[in-house]
Amino acid sequence: MSRIGKQPIPIPDKVSAQISGQSVTIKGPKGTLSREIPEPIEVKQEGNTIVVNPTNDSRMGRQRHGLCRTLVANMVDGVSQGFQKRLLIQGVGYRAQAQGKKLTLNVGYSKPVEIEMPEGIDVAVENRNTEVIISGISKEVVGNVAAKIRAVRPPEPYKGKGIRYFDEQVKRKAGKTGK
Repeated sequence: MSRIGKQPIPIPDKVSAQISGQSVTIKGPKGTLSREIPEPIEVKQEGNTIVVNPTNDSRMGRQRHGLCRTLVANMVDGVSQGFQKRLLIQGVGYRAQAQGKKLTLNVGYSKPVEIEMPEGIDVAVENRNTEVIISGISKEVVGNVAAKIRAVRPPEPYKGKGIRYFDEQVKRKAGKTGK
């Protein structure tokens, strides 16, 4: 049995859970998240905790036990606290601008790159337009948006220019040597 899957998920104050069959809906001060849990897993609410258990001892049930527990725990954390990813833009003349739900990146291409933010995602630009902060209640969507922005100009290993995660370490390479 999964060590992670065995742990109960505490429900904080101001957060409510509604479980009907395989559908789990979590409501909190930041919003509402809903997800369908795959079949060999059952989700139950016991007082102020949520317990995730496999219905049988099949291989699929053992594989999905910890995954489903983590997905439900992330839903609870998202509606109560929210999630945030920070990106750094490095390079001469590289910058970002946020206008409402649109992020405009000037990262060395002939035209600026515009990225439209999905529903429920907020974007902010700080620190002289070189730091992008993506926040929302769904950890999955926040991570996907951050990866999509980073993919516009990933950091290159010679000068380190590009878009990187805030805590990312880029391995640098030595360039060509002169004669």
